[in-house]
Amino acid sequence: MRPFEARPEEIESNLDHFVDMVFASLASGFMVMPRGSGFVDYATFEQGYEVVKRNTQAFSDVSATSLLSAVMEMQVSLIVIRTILGFTPPEWAYITTQTQGAEVSQSFARSLDRKVRMNPLQPLKNSERITLRVNAMLAAAAQFMREGAQEAKSDHLHRLDKADTCEGLRSICAAASLGVPYAMLLYERFLGRPFAGHRDSVSELVGDVLETAVEEVLSKAGISFRKTKRAETIPGFDQAPDFVIPSEFSPKVVIEAKITEDDGTARDKVTRIQHLAQLGAADAPGGKQKFEVIGCIAGRGFAVRRSDMKKLILATRGKVFTLQDLEMLVDCSALSQFKTKT
Repeated sequence: MRPFEARPEEIESNLDHFVDMVFASLASGFMVMPRGSGFVDYATFEQGYEVVKRNTQAFSDVSATSLLSAVMEMQVSLIVIRTILGFTPPEWAYITTQTQGAEVSQSFARSLDRKVRMNPLQPLKNSERITLRVNAMLAAAAQFMREGAQEAKSDHLHRLDKADTCEGLRSICAAASLGVPYAMLLYERFLGRPFAGHRDSVSELVGDVLETAVEEVLSKAGISFRKTKRAETIPGFDQAPDFVIPSEFSPKVVIEAKITEDDGTARDKVTRIQHLAQLGAADAPGGKQKFEVIGCIAGRGFAVRRSDMKKLILATRGKVFTLQDLEMLVDCSALSQFKTKT
């Protein structure tokens, strides 16, 4: 028997058993991740690197002009330059605004980075509006690439104090001509986590896997539902749940669909579901729920802390489903009342 098949009194008396049942059905997908439409593979990145190297004469002539020549030839060069600096798009925009006297918004930098990743091998579009800001960004990049790491306090670390940028062009040229020692490469990878930037860029796609699966189950059963959008406001909820059934105007069931590979994040998501359960029970006559709360979960993060899983099972009165259990989602919850297809 799984928790969503048990009565409340059975859950309370056998809570550890039900925690084990949920843990056993949780699977992790952290070894694979979606590419997304803006994934830049190594072959493409390497082409951009060679364009930057050639236009800067193997990094001996790094200026806004030489960097712009590379970008105008192949726009993935922008990502190569940003990677040398070790900045995120918003950080590059911020440092440009601070040092070049040109207003470059973080939203522009994000949008530009996205456009580059969508068509990396194309030349950058030469419009005055874009080129002015890109020029400023490249001027800032050239400045920091030439200067390298600046002296910092003993308990601080300068962002350019990396194997390839610590001594400015001297260390960049050395890395480009001699190759970087493997230990240095591994250390910088350790600091940055492999695929960290890509993982961040496809985080919503990872979450969509579970939400799409829930949506398919509801649609197959002919259940009316409202799927909320990110950061959307729903009356009666300080934070909108992922699904409201049958609608936000008369919620009878709410579903939170959450994936996490990190136990700290899992704790935050459990707290969110607990809060929904409190809203569902608030001021309900006869101790009944105003609406049922269902947790649909996936990822190894939920399988770390037993205490958090106990809270989740108790808050949802056992209505905790994993990807392996979704075929039972409708029949083992209040969703069955809204089923119109068999």
